[in-house]
Amino acid sequence: MTPQQLRLRQLATIGLILGVFLNALEASVVSTAMPSVIRDLRGSALYALPFAIYMLFSTVSSPLWGRASDIVGRKRLYLTGMVLFLLGSALCGAAQGMGWLIGARALQGLGAGALLTISLTIVGELYSLQERPRVQAFISGVWGISGLLGPLLGGFLTEHLSWRWTFYVSLPFGVAAFLMVARFLRQTGVRRAAQIDWLGALLFTLGSGLVIWGLELHQWLLAGLGAAILVAAVFLEFRHPSPLLPIQALGERVTRVAFAGNFLGGAGYFGVIAYLPLYAQGVSGGGATAAGAILTPMLVGWTLASIFAAQLMKKVPLARITQAGFAVLVAMFIALTFTVHSPLWVTSVLGFFVGTGMGFSMLTLLLSAQQSAGKGELGAVTSGVLFARQMGGALGVAVMALLIGAAAISTGGVELAEGLRRAYFLALGGVALAFLLSLRLPLVNPEH
Repeated sequence: MTPQQLRLRQLATIGLILGVFLNALEASVVSTAMPSVIRDLRGSALYALPFAIYMLFSTVSSPLWGRASDIVGRKRLYLTGMVLFLLGSALCGAAQGMGWLIGARALQGLGAGALLTISLTIVGELYSLQERPRVQAFISGVWGISGLLGPLLGGFLTEHLSWRWTFYVSLPFGVAAFLMVARFLRQTGVRRAAQIDWLGALLFTLGSGLVIWGLELHQWLLAGLGAAILVAAVFLEFRHPSPLLPIQALGERVTRVAFAGNFLGGAGYFGVIAYLPLYAQGVSGGGATAAGAILTPMLVGWTLASIFAAQLMKKVPLARITQAGFAVLVAMFIALTFTVHSPLWVTSVLGFFVGTGMGFSMLTLLLSAQQSAGKGELGAVTSGVLFARQMGGALGVAVMALLIGAAAISTGGVELAEGLRRAYFLALGGVALAFLLSLRLPLVNPEH
């Protein structure tokens, strides 16, 4: 690679990392502000929907973006996703009611489905397997910066300006990322003749939406219908020549474990993180800044663990790091079930180690899946792993809303704390199962 090519690759990577920062900042800033958003728009009965809809659309669109990028290339689709995300962010900030907000979050999530998926796929193409952990460490560093700044920034903007600025703050970063990627990234991905599975995308969107909407509104018939549609979508995937999900790769044990581990870990982590700001305000009596501060340790723990794992994997098999991550998650969710009435700092400390467990397990599962994927399946496998994580998170948010209860979400106090205990038990069961599945991973280093 010539010095000019190296420079272009470096600048394009900076643009991609800015896009990841945008995605991470949105998650941490907006989560902090959401209790104030819901109160201002009088939507406490629908507290989980702005989270769940965003995660649903980013999740369901992720395999579509990934598969389409395998077919037509990455760059154009990445830029399209960025435009959708920024438009959705602007509309969220201008929302005048819950319907408007939920619709704008859907558009924002649709764009977000492209940003992280295609960014990680491009990194997989631009860098060798030996170089990739170093780049992943930079990406993890971005999540750490957002983890430090995002919740506090979200609290500050909400208390001193308006919650609307928690959506607007992402716009300048998005414009900068768009311009850098448009200018410096060469088209990646090999164009090839193939059909995009539009029917599969429609069925996944419809089925997932009905499941989450039905759970949120306690409409069990809708939830059951959604589950049936999802089963039909999976059967369709097996018959389609270019399925959204990497069906062929799922025949490999590593890919199956990576999907299952991300689904279960995502359900526990993202399910809990949606309600911790509410816990900080409704149980501990803090303001928006305190609600933001409680998220910071989790995000920082994830970041530091990812950076450490990127170095550790040079000497330790990926499987061992994954297993260690899930073991930490099991221990921390056990501890959280006993500390729902403890001071806020106790939850923050335990949250740091929850993030640590996620940092160890999620990075290594992604790299393991990419390592076992063929080049023509790289986009589909990468997006599929993220699909599993986000789908787990979307379902985790919806199911935990049931376990916590609408009355507890509205009133707070002891009822909310006990509802969170039930949510922690659910997360514990998921990560314990993921730990058992991770024991089936082969002990192979990335260099092999």
